[in-house]
Amino acid sequence: MSNVLINERQAAPRGLGATFVLAVGTFAVGTDAYVVAGFLPAMARSLHVSESAAGQSATVFAIVYAVLAPVLATVAARVPRRALLVGALLVLAVANLGSALSPGYGWLMASRVLAAFGAAAFTPNAGAVAAALVAPAQRARALAVVVGGLTVATALGVPLGNLADRLLDWRAALAVVALLCLVCAAGVYAVMPALPGNPRVPLRDRLAALRRPGVVAVLPLTVFGLAASYGLYAYAVPLLHALGAGAASEMWMLFLYGAGAVAGNLMAGAAADRYGPVRVLAVGYAALAVTLAVFAWAVEARWLALAGPLMVVWGASTWSHTPAQQLRLISAAPQETAVVVGLNASALYLGIALGTALGGLLLPVGASVALAASAGLAVLSLAYLALTRRTG
Repeated sequence: MSNVLINERQAAPRGLGATFVLAVGTFAVGTDAYVVAGFLPAMARSLHVSESAAGQSATVFAIVYAVLAPVLATVAARVPRRALLVGALLVLAVANLGSALSPGYGWLMASRVLAAFGAAAFTPNAGAVAAALVAPAQRARALAVVVGGLTVATALGVPLGNLADRLLDWRAALAVVALLCLVCAAGVYAVMPALPGNPRVPLRDRLAALRRPGVVAVLPLTVFGLAASYGLYAYAVPLLHALGAGAASEMWMLFLYGAGAVAGNLMAGAAADRYGPVRVLAVGYAALAVTLAVFAWAVEARWLALAGPLMVVWGASTWSHTPAQQLRLISAAPQETAVVVGLNASALYLGIALGTALGGLLLPVGASVALAASAGLAVLSLAYLALTRRTG
């Protein structure tokens, strides 16, 4: 990956400012991925399927993303970075328009597969470019800025999608997302510095990073952590209903989750640079386990007063993981930054796929059961972190 290292040395003087344009793109990607959570019940009714079945659109998206991320990194390695990122956003725009026009459940699933193509091409490359644009001491903060686009999407995209569904309908909300992707593509094209592609690395060589003990030890935590933290977010509205929240408060509860996500991500990036990623991850998983366990109890007790604080801490603890995990992987394989960031993105979406699939199975049994299972996964993540704390 010699070109990546050359790009890092050339781009490091730019500082963090140049990474903000990438956050604009990840905001579009995040809105595409998460907006469905804001209108899941309405979409399920319109397509004549259960909420659990509608939520599996997130599972399909995540599985396809996890498989495609390393494949696309290989196929598109030589494509100039700006052209690749803009093209990925254009694919997302077409996919969202297809989702908005879906005549049935099968068409919706097909459009989510196409959306996964665009997301798998954009997000890992945005993270790798961000790491190349700054000095090594600022990498965690740069990664936090890029991931911040995803967290802002949860803060604004999901509640605004919920609002758009109530004012218009879910199809109009997805059409707005398609327009957003087009606008962000124009912004990335106009502002992002031109960077060449990288040498084409065979998929076999990319996956060879998995032979590094540090990489192999760190990646499973991404899977466990996202299964625990994000798996149920696609079903946030049904969970809030189980807690006793009405339609009027849904948007504000989703906004509180997103506000916590933004704060948690930014604080985690700075804290990981200062205190190290393992401490940040330990605090995040402990907070997540407690939050989901209390949420499960609150659902049984119908204690709506806890909804706001729980959503804030859930968002903050969920989105504190990614910058720290990426920093551990880059430290474990510093010569293969783009490869390990891409592998982490695959692991991230594999965790989301497992979590949403588990949530879809357990939600019909009971919201408190699904929440308790996710709390158990958070405890498992904390235990795995303790076993691998010296890695990366």
